[in-house]
Amino acid sequence: MVKIAVIETGGKQYVVTQGSLLSVEKLEGVSEKGSQITFDKVLLTDDGSETQIGAPYLNDAKVSAELVEAGRADKVTVIRYRQKSRHFVKKGHRQPYTKVRITKLS
Repeated sequence: MVKIAVIETGGKQYVVTQGSLLSVEKLEGVSEKGSQITFDKVLLTDDGSETQIGAPYLNDAKVSAELVEAGRADKVTVIRYRQKSRHFVKKGHRQPYTKVRITKLS
C-alpha cells in the first residue's frame, strides 16, 4: 500500500504521495530550483495499516519536497463593461505558482 498524507499550504489542502508532482500557491523565500521545502502542516497520514488524524495538525509528521519550478500561470483577462455609460475596464492577471516534487513522507 502507498503511504499518503494530506498537507495544508496556501489555504488549500492537498493529498500527496512520495514522488508526486504538485502545483501550489507561491511559497515565499524559496526561489532556487532544487531547494528543499518542508511542509509541517500535516492533517492526516496513512500507510495502509495505520491512519493518524491530527487535531488540526499532527505534531510529529513532516513532508519534505524539492522545488521543481516557480512561475506564473497563463493570463486571465477580466473585462468590466456597463452599457450606455462609456464604462469599459480591461484588466489582466497572472497567478504565481510553485511546482514541487514530494520526496519524503515522515
